[in-house]
Amino acid sequence: MRTILKSILLMSLCSSATAPAMAINRANHDKKEANIHEEDANIHEEEASDSTKHQPLTESSVKLNEVVVTGLTGSQKLKQSPAPISFVSARQLEMQPSTNIIDAIAHQPGVSQITTGSGISKPVIRGLGYNRVVVVNDGIRQEGQQWGDEHGIEIDPASVHSVEILKGPASLMYGSDAMAGVLIFHSAPTLAKGDMRANFSTGYQTNNGLFDYSLNFAGNQGGFVWNTRYSGKMAHAYKNKYDGYVFGSSLREQAFSQLLGWNYRQGHSHLTLDYYHLTPGIVEGERDEKTGELEIPEGYDAKSYGKPMPYQQIHHYKAVLDNSWFLGDGNLKFLLGYQQNRRQEFEEEENPKECGLDFMLHTMNYDLHYLSPEMNGWKFSTGINGMWQQSINKGTEFLIPAYHLFDYGVFATVSKKIGKLNLSGGIRYDHRHLHSEALREENDTDSHSSDWNGFVLNGSESNGSESNGSFRFQAFKRSFEGVTGSIGLAYEILPDFNIKLNLARGFRAPNISELSSNGVHEGTQRYELGNTSLKPENSWQFDLGLDYSSPIISAELSLFANRINHYIYSEKLADENNQPVLIDDTPAYQFTSGDARILGGEASIDIHPVEHLHFGNTFSYVNSVQLHQPSESKYLPFTPAPRWVSDVRYEFVCDGKTFDHLFVKLQMDCNLRQNHYFAANDTETATPSYTLLNMYAGTDVKLHGKRLLSLYLSGENLTNRAYQNHLSRLKYLAENTVTGRRGVYNMGRNFCIKVVVPIEL
Repeated sequence: MRTILKSILLMSLCSSATAPAMAINRANHDKKEANIHEEDANIHEEEASDSTKHQPLTESSVKLNEVVVTGLTGSQKLKQSPAPISFVSARQLEMQPSTNIIDAIAHQPGVSQITTGSGISKPVIRGLGYNRVVVVNDGIRQEGQQWGDEHGIEIDPASVHSVEILKGPASLMYGSDAMAGVLIFHSAPTLAKGDMRANFSTGYQTNNGLFDYSLNFAGNQGGFVWNTRYSGKMAHAYKNKYDGYVFGSSLREQAFSQLLGWNYRQGHSHLTLDYYHLTPGIVEGERDEKTGELEIPEGYDAKSYGKPMPYQQIHHYKAVLDNSWFLGDGNLKFLLGYQQNRRQEFEEEENPKECGLDFMLHTMNYDLHYLSPEMNGWKFSTGINGMWQQSINKGTEFLIPAYHLFDYGVFATVSKKIGKLNLSGGIRYDHRHLHSEALREENDTDSHSSDWNGFVLNGSESNGSESNGSFRFQAFKRSFEGVTGSIGLAYEILPDFNIKLNLARGFRAPNISELSSNGVHEGTQRYELGNTSLKPENSWQFDLGLDYSSPIISAELSLFANRINHYIYSEKLADENNQPVLIDDTPAYQFTSGDARILGGEASIDIHPVEHLHFGNTFSYVNSVQLHQPSESKYLPFTPAPRWVSDVRYEFVCDGKTFDHLFVKLQMDCNLRQNHYFAANDTETATPSYTLLNMYAGTDVKLHGKRLLSLYLSGENLTNRAYQNHLSRLKYLAENTVTGRRGVYNMGRNFCIKVVVPIEL
């Protein structure tokens, strides 16, 4: 609470600063209340307004094409956006079983996840992840320790109402780093005047004993709006038929959010406070030499919900001040955010309260954005946004240096509608300055116990002599700048047939880990080494999209070609005998760069020969190649395997009095063999193909015409297939000497039940 109060104080002291890319849902709601542009009211409001209205549990392409999305140049209908965008509705999120928010959207075409067990997921869009994906939540960039392999997204899944997925360079409105794309997590729109609602949801999963719950209360009284949510989650170790229970894969999660604000005819002013706490275990993969089973330390139970050693602890605090004003038919948005992210790793049984790695990151986000009124089909927007960061090392071990970062970006976008043709484009300039602090390791740690266990910050001397130690981190200053832009068109060839073309340039400055890491990373089981000579990544991407909708068939095709200069990746080091280089008895990895070419696309088709029967198929493919490299270094690391998902869904016709929206879906999730992997120094290995059989069912239960509850049942991996996803980090843990299998396998058979209870007050 002290940190939250500190956040509020900082917000009040900095109220003269500026604001973000568009929180479109809230803006649309404000427009509706002000009787301005009522035609822009979208599916978000439909879902939130009347829970008794008959709607299918899944959306067709026709309906999704009418959704208003943020895009790269401001608010527009999905079918009119030249850039490739996917939309995930509130209903889709509600009925999808998951352990975190990235897991909930990873079934979308072109979207994958780098996983560390069942609880930690990092988003990957078209083969690119890490800092190349920008996450927007509460209208601002979510800033944590996203440079780490095992660092997930600190967002409560229950607080997310809908998701926009922007694929490809999206730096125009969202700043440097959005080379792969942007994930925009929308909160629920504020309610209409006089409304008060509450809801409760809970779920249980059998494989890892995951139990979660969330309680929400929102209202609007005379323009004063609020939205309060508290969520909790806990899970013990998951299991599969090869490894049994995977010790260290347990997790506990708590989250609290509070929105307070005022809606008025000319706009809105909202203050959002968020707190997120996650305690995930760390899977080390240590096995019994005789049985090959994963070891469970004495005194621990694999099905315990406690905190097994080692584990991580993440605290994320966020305060966001969001203001929006309508100036005539134009819209001015002003937003200021403060975030504090603290990540700790606890490793020592003898000293359970002493953490090794301990990072504290402070971030101030700012954004000022103006959207002009439409004039003869022209729409203009311009703005400035960026952030200030300070990272502090507070632990006894060190991986990255303390640093300061400041960046800003100015941009302008334009769109024009000419009959059935929609044109859009824009340009942006980014500047980022990074100042890394020095850290000197003392040889005589006993005589300097007060200096961070043998380390002295800022290169300061103890006893006035530099000869007593060596620098772990050298101080340095780097500045990066880049120009990005995009131009595209969407044309309605026929009433049901659209073509889209888009060309975009992306830019990403190297992060602090890539530049100057130097230490053991317990979460990745690596000794990581940075490279201060790295240059910024620059990319050119071309997209071609086609979509067709009819009463019987809905189909989409999206193809892309991406060329990246100075692509940064981590390579396993080897000596002259091709043996792994060990530092502190840990395999060493160093960041390097090269030029890359990425080709691929997504295709989907939904055939519905009769009204309630659907045959759906999606296919995603990415080919990532490093140019001018030998065969063992030809392919980029962590490239997702080709994926084909096929399902049959039937929506039953009910009387609507007791049961409504009843559906059953059978799904086949086929991940093909990944033979294109980064083989140099045994960094990656091939991954066999596998197919998972899943089943889903759900219904609304009504009483007196009102939705009493929604019930969802699912069974995933029904055949209990033992498999390893190519993007699983546990795949590369130590070999099981008894079976000869390397690494730890993914989750086995899992059944889930979820109940959502809406309460109208």
